[in-house]
Amino acid sequence: MIVHEPITQTQVGMPMDEFIRLYEQEGPFELIDGERIVKMPTVAGHAEIIKLLNDLLAVLERMGIIVRYTESAFVLADRPDWVKGSRLPDLMVYRAERMAAYKAADPDWRSKPYVLVPDLCIEVISATDIYGDVEEKVLRYLEDGVQAVWGVNPRTHSVSGHMAGSRQS
Repeated sequence: MIVHEPITQTQVGMPMDEFIRLYEQEGPFELIDGERIVKMPTVAGHAEIIKLLNDLLAVLERMGIIVRYTESAFVLADRPDWVKGSRLPDLMVYRAERMAAYKAADPDWRSKPYVLVPDLCIEVISATDIYGDVEEKVLRYLEDGVQAVWGVNPRTHSVSGHMAGSRQS
């Protein structure tokens, strides 16, 4: 006689209210595959590049084309009360009409992180970043549904662009 054990599934993530509480009490973190990854403060050079990029994108925001956020989290959620993952890009950009629709559809949007995958994520690569880790982060953004990712490398004065559905940069 064969006895089948019931299959138990572990739900990855945490309740939205716990995510918000931990984020406020302990500081910024990403939630990747159920693991909390604490985000460290940036150094001055890193912050200056983010400021420059933010200033450049401000022109498009004033034109009503985009909405941009610096050091803000977005979460991946299967349902409104459960965070299955979160990301914290250096800059995240949304098409203005998508953000307006999101805010109109959720009157409670101010009380939680953005539950909306950005159109563009920008990462400034630090001197201590490992290439493989940066590449994995880019792939995760694309898997999350981000349409474009820019990797800004201050050491080489270069920007690499990655598009959803493309394996080229």
